[in-house]
Parts: sequence; structure tokens; C-alpha cells
Amino acid sequence: MYTTSHVNLPQDAREELIDMLNTLLANAIDLHWQVKQAHWNIRGTHFYSRHLLFDEVAKHARKHADSYAERAGALGGYAQGTIRLATNNSQLPEYDLQAVDGETHIRALVERVGRYAASLRDGITKSDDVNDPVTADILTQTLGETEEDLWFLESHLNGDARAGATLPPKGGNRRGRQAEDISQVST
Repeated sequence: MYTTSHVNLPQDAREELIDMLNTLLANAIDLHWQVKQAHWNIRGTHFYSRHLLFDEVAKHARKHADSYAERAGALGGYAQGTIRLATNNSQLPEYDLQAVDGETHIRALVERVGRYAASLRDGITKSDDVNDPVTADILTQTLGETEEDLWFLESHLNGDARAGATLPPKGGNRRGRQAEDISQVST
């Protein structure tokens, strides 16, 4: 459903953006509740710090959902934000209801937040393609916060967030060269 809007964009561009924003809205609502699922059910080592971290990530997703819905409305769209609509339209996989320990929750959330971040990058590209810097800016700001959340989550995996992730060699930097001995550096 689309209504009149005086935002200076062609109707077809506004409709494309509204559809994309509604998909992001569904992703954000779904992510919020999946993170809350982890928040409510986390057990084990580092319970308290993870419990609090999950709550912050959930708050961010909820705030993002509000931004997408409001931007869709400003473009003349109808925000499709009910729980049922979100579950039907979300691009995120269903949460693992067997997850209890911290490691399983963290891995599940890293995967979902990573997918959510990828959908934001796609949205930025689409916004740029139709010359809508306002939507692109909203999504860019959201992506920055989302990638910071992803970093915080990945940090709980001791640098092993992705299968096949490689770390620099011990005593070297990312290019494999040995770090200079600080005592040999002249001032």
C-alpha cells in the first residue's frame, strides 16, 4: 500500500525503497526477538556479561525497526511491522531452540547479525542507486552500530567467529613479518 508523498523521488523509486525498508523492518523485528530469546535463555560461563550484551543488541534492533518504519511512512508507504508479517517477511533463519550454552547462543547471533548487516549493505546500495541519500544515511548509521554489535559478539568467540578464520602468525603482523623488537627502535 502506497500513499501520496511529496518526497522528491519518482514513485517507482519510492515503492522500491518502501519494499526494501519493509524487508529490513521484518529482519530487525525478527532479530530483536531472536536476540531476546538468547537473552532469556543464556546459561553458563559469562552469563551476566552475555545477558547484558544480548539486551543491548536487542535494543539496537528495536530502534532500527522504528527508523525503517518511519522512513517507509515518510516515503508514502505503509510499515508492515506486526509480528506475523515480520516472521513471514524476515530473511533470517529461525533460531535454534536447543541453544542453552553461551557458545551456541553467540554463534547463532553472530550468524544472524552478520546476515542482518549484509542486508543493510544491500539496502545502502539500492538507496544510492535510486539517489536517496536520506535512506542511505539511515542505513549507513544503522550498519555502523550493527557492525559494532557484531564485533562485540565475535569477541566472545576468542577470534574464531567464522569457520576457517585465520589469525596472524605468533609474533608477526597480518603480513607475516616479525614485529620489530622495541629495544632496537631508535628515537
